[in-house]
Amino acid sequence: MTGGESKAGGVFVLSAAAGAGHVRSAEALVAAFAAKRIAAKHVEVLKYSSYFFKKVFSDLYFELVNRQPAILGLVYDAMDHPWMYRKRRLALDLLNTRPLANLLKEERPRLAVCTHFLPAEILLHLRRKKILDIPVGVVITDFDLHAMWLYRGVDWYFVACEETKVHMAALGVPPETIHVTGIPIDPAFSPAREKAETRRALGLEQDLTTVLVSAGGFGMGPVESLANAMQEVRHPIQVAVVCGKNPDLKRRLEDLPAPNHPVKIVGFTTEMERWMAASDLLVGKAGGLTSSEALASGLVMVIINPIPGQEERNSDHLLEEGVAVRCNNLPALAYKIDSLLSDKERFERMRQAVHRLARPNAAADVVSLVSGTMTSPKGPSPTT
Repeated sequence: MTGGESKAGGVFVLSAAAGAGHVRSAEALVAAFAAKRIAAKHVEVLKYSSYFFKKVFSDLYFELVNRQPAILGLVYDAMDHPWMYRKRRLALDLLNTRPLANLLKEERPRLAVCTHFLPAEILLHLRRKKILDIPVGVVITDFDLHAMWLYRGVDWYFVACEETKVHMAALGVPPETIHVTGIPIDPAFSPAREKAETRRALGLEQDLTTVLVSAGGFGMGPVESLANAMQEVRHPIQVAVVCGKNPDLKRRLEDLPAPNHPVKIVGFTTEMERWMAASDLLVGKAGGLTSSEALASGLVMVIINPIPGQEERNSDHLLEEGVAVRCNNLPALAYKIDSLLSDKERFERMRQAVHRLARPNAAADVVSLVSGTMTSPKGPSPTT
């Protein structure tokens, strides 16, 4: 029944398709529940919201990411005031998510875990109104906290790192409800795969340093410029470019002049874990899910022009932990990569830092923490 219709009293994992990461994290949790023989249903909540909300949370978000990232950063900062705007947000969200509230009332899940702040708000409101009586978990899908994730009464918060727990506790979230699990990702992302064999299976050279350029799930960002800049690297490398759900980008990349280094152009793939396992470096954005997948795969990261807001904050954490370098100017990308590959001791230190920071079992850890309530008729008492 996982991924299909659930019986009343089952588990709901709720996401919002505002960026691919929230959805991927929810899918990882559904798989982790299934591994424990617990049926879980993934609910993408924008399917149960108004046309206005879908445009704001999805289309407008992607438009700003691609064309006006500075505006996105301004909005991010303007909304980052803990415990403010809650009543106004709730009124707006309730007005635009009536189908979601009706679904929850009808199916009455026994447990809910949210990978986006929007469904958490609706669930907690229904619980305060005594319409539902279920425990609610919230997975923060970035390394840093934003005020939009803060709610009173969450039974479990799952965060990426200890610093975020300290920050939340200082803001008044009960520390016993905050668990440092990492961000849930598909367990297929792991450094355990044999690199040379994986490269051979994917049609790559087995002995070349491999750089993975990721356009993200929706094929956004200056990927053509990245692909061109990679050809200026002096070290012998091969490049794999994953275009995501952007067939036009794939066609444009295939039409580029003959490269200096071998290049593999990949369209949308459901095997991202294999491409990461075959690679040594990831060049791309600093989304919470992509970064967590890269860490679990043992990849050092080269972060390109992080989007103001959550990506910049993710970058801060990754740079501080010594698992990434940042390139703000594409003409300097080849220099950055050559400098990294020239210093073998530095590169090895970064790889060791990657292994220390990685949390490939985050999804299973989240499920283990919440599944104890499945043995109890009501689960934990809601916090106040």
